[in-house]
Amino acid sequence: MLKFVNLNNTVMEKPTSPHHQIPDWVLSKMKSYCAFQERSIFEVKTKLKTFRLQDEVYDAVINKLIEDDFLNEERFSKAFARGKLRINKWGRNKIFLALQQKKVPELFILEGLNEIDDDEYHKVLHDLLEKKARELSEVKDSTKVRKLINFALGRGFELQLAREVAADIFGKDADY
Repeated sequence: MLKFVNLNNTVMEKPTSPHHQIPDWVLSKMKSYCAFQERSIFEVKTKLKTFRLQDEVYDAVINKLIEDDFLNEERFSKAFARGKLRINKWGRNKIFLALQQKKVPELFILEGLNEIDDDEYHKVLHDLLEKKARELSEVKDSTKVRKLINFALGRGFELQLAREVAADIFGKDADY
């Protein structure tokens, strides 16, 4: 018997076959969840656990979603990397760590990071640091440069690239 808890917190039972039949309502909800935006397997498992089903059902649902192409971690990592760069202005390091937290395999993380165009990446950092430089009120350029580089590192950009862009903005060597 398959047990689940309904909205009234009552335990309900449904008969199951030895093949761990997936309840239609669970599959329907998870298909909608995955169709709304790209998801990782970790996110789907987390969502499935809110339904309080048996462990075997979780794997069956995930396998069915992968089979029906609702769930694809390579596609997820590419969309995640593009979105975080364009919308949140994150660097590769921060994107890498966020994908690791979502338990995406490293191969797919690297595929997602390779999806990022180098020219777009550089432009995002340049625009971000130019905007931040205008907001800083320090008198000394060396203090501004140091703060810009730290800001870029906090956003997940590489140190060398942050130094180059800061130097480009201030027209001199950006050491701190």
